[in-house]
Amino acid sequence: RAIATGPPHMKTQTLIIGGGLTGLALAYRLEQAGHDNQLIEARSRFGGRIKSLTVQGANIALGPSWVWPGQARVAAILDHLGLSVFEQFSIGTQLYEHPNGEVAQNAGFMSMAGAMRITGGTSALTDALSSQLDPARTHLNMAATAIADGKVTLQSGQTIQADTIVLSIPPRLAAKLSYTPALPDAGLSSLQATPVWMGAHAKFVAVYDTPFWRDNGLSGDASSRRGPLAEIHDASPADGSLGALFGFMGLPADVRKQAGPALIDATLAQLENLFGPQATTPIATHLEDWSRAPFTSTTADATAPPGHPPYLKPRPLHDIWNGTLIFAVTEMTSDNGGLIEGALAASEDAANQILNG
Repeated sequence: RAIATGPPHMKTQTLIIGGGLTGLALAYRLEQAGHDNQLIEARSRFGGRIKSLTVQGANIALGPSWVWPGQARVAAILDHLGLSVFEQFSIGTQLYEHPNGEVAQNAGFMSMAGAMRITGGTSALTDALSSQLDPARTHLNMAATAIADGKVTLQSGQTIQADTIVLSIPPRLAAKLSYTPALPDAGLSSLQATPVWMGAHAKFVAVYDTPFWRDNGLSGDASSRRGPLAEIHDASPADGSLGALFGFMGLPADVRKQAGPALIDATLAQLENLFGPQATTPIATHLEDWSRAPFTSTTADATAPPGHPPYLKPRPLHDIWNGTLIFAVTEMTSDNGGLIEGALAASEDAANQILNG
């Protein structure tokens, strides 16, 4: 789509900063309600952490991969947009790679069995939402730097005046903006202390002509104490038109950075050790290191939290500036915080606040 830059100064009823899933879903809700809004995104694409590698028309998720049965908001929006889900492939033997490289076969419970994937890739959801929005209200390559008295200043020098401003960006990125009046100290500290979900992670994808491992009785699931990948799954599209494996890097962010291109070679050697010589000849590979994505992570996110953080909206960030500054992002909801369902919950809460007061 064309990149809309907008005039030097704009005015709107509600300005949404951040065009990831929460921002897109909120813009869609407001537009459906006839509420004047504008959405700006710092990247050159919409979707935020929802991003895909596209190979021969198939989208392989580089960010969130799964949704789960019982997530009502996910089910509702997919149904509304005419999208479907399919179950994560988990038929066959799971592999385990010992520290010495020995591979053990383990025909047991698959680690993501029962999880669902969106047909057409996770980005089918954000693509569908963005395509429904008025292009005159959505703007790429617009990074906010300061918010002062209802006016947002962009990196370009442009300004946008808004009655209500919604920050749909990771909390630690929100903490880097300039605020006038200043945020409460406790509120700013809360933003700085909230880890970005996936912020420390890197995902590697290898795409093949076919999911050959299935013919060998393997599920595509593997775990490793050797690495570089610590956890691997089948990421093939629903129709099996291609084969794809993806894995989470088990190396810290600084080690990944120092390794450079050698990391790809080591990863393909690991896939060969696990899945055989066919794994060495993918038709495409991609390493997405979210710790190095400036509009996702900060240096504080280089180390992953020990478990799933207890996400919520901190009390000091409720009713900022008499409710005219709203924080709405998946890390700031206690309802499936960090997940796709959480992003939709955050958009729902913000829409209710804006439309119903």
